[in-house]
Amino acid sequence: MSVLRINGGKRLRGAIKVQGAKNSVLPILAATLLARGETVLHNCPRISDADAALDILRRLGCTAEREDDTVVVRSDAASKRAVPVELMREMRASVVFLGAMLAAFGEAVAAKPGGCELGPRPVDLHLAALRALGAETEERDDGVIVCRARGLRGARIDLPFPSVGATENALLAACAAKGETVIRNAAREPEIVDLADFLNGIGARIRGAGTQTIAVEGAPLGGDTEHTVIPDRIAAATYLAAAASAGGDIELMGADPRTLTTVTGVFSEMGCRIEAGRDTIRFTAPERLRAARPVATRPYPGFPTDAQPPLMAAAITAEGTTVFVENLFEDRYRHVPELQKMGADIKTGGKTAVVTGVRALKAARVRAHDLRGGAALVVAALAARGETEITGLHYIDRGYDRLETALRTLGADARRA
Repeated sequence: MSVLRINGGKRLRGAIKVQGAKNSVLPILAATLLARGETVLHNCPRISDADAALDILRRLGCTAEREDDTVVVRSDAASKRAVPVELMREMRASVVFLGAMLAAFGEAVAAKPGGCELGPRPVDLHLAALRALGAETEERDDGVIVCRARGLRGARIDLPFPSVGATENALLAACAAKGETVIRNAAREPEIVDLADFLNGIGARIRGAGTQTIAVEGAPLGGDTEHTVIPDRIAAATYLAAAASAGGDIELMGADPRTLTTVTGVFSEMGCRIEAGRDTIRFTAPERLRAARPVATRPYPGFPTDAQPPLMAAAITAEGTTVFVENLFEDRYRHVPELQKMGADIKTGGKTAVVTGVRALKAARVRAHDLRGGAALVVAALAARGETEITGLHYIDRGYDRLETALRTLGADARRA
């Protein structure tokens, strides 16, 4: 069992490049099925979720090779219609293969997806969107989902909630539908825009990505293409939280400050100095953070739920009390008992967590129970006195490209054993 050991109390200094976005690369990898040619994908993070997506593509008949952060996928020979159960259950985002396979083959057979346990996350919205486009769907008792369509047709899809995954599945399937599809109450995340940009690059006709209404005109797709994945705003937020927690002065290169304004706004309230360039963020932490106003998670452009755990970890040693309200996931506070082992003063009830700042944290043996909760433990360990041991690293590896290496570049004492 791998262990991450962090000897805290060292201020962070230096510069690192932000990895490609996990939540962008996974749907784009699924979308390579529609290219029916060669896709060269740059800035592809080396994370286990991306590896799982590449394995799924190979099992569907594609070839997929990686060199550093560039991935080359050839999908012209892909023909298999079923994704192995064990691969689907490795990651939550695998559900997006339903829309891609339906568009490419007219059929998709896959298991309900896995990933972090953050409370109920049903695929009902995904399947309803696919049915609106003319697909027939079946959820079997063994957890297998079957989707078939003799011919997809354009439709109006009104999402009851701006679900990122449902928007992605609807977008992918609509590219192969005859006529126009209009998706209302669509997710507005930058990762949706990145997926639409990729699809437009292989012939799709998508308008309005990044707004609440997306229009898709069915069109022939295919051809060789090259695309660069956008920077990961949640990884960037995590490194800002790390510097806020440990103290220090860091620069993030290859970041997009426009996608992080709600996060950087909170850090400014906490006393941090932030200088944003076109694709850089310079971040300087004060001697001691001060508490921020209540932080409530919302769909984009609101405060991202994935950035809440790392920010909470930084707020543990802030002067005053910070209130967090989690509006998106029921079980997003699984990291709290682990932080309490380190001396954090956190009280939770329902959607709310109240964090009262303490002067110092102590090292402890803790375990990650999900991806972003694991990042929170890392952030707290950087400020703790002594050596913290973190297990459950397979969760962290799902979304962070060699996290400990990046932290060592900034001067942290972090090593994996």
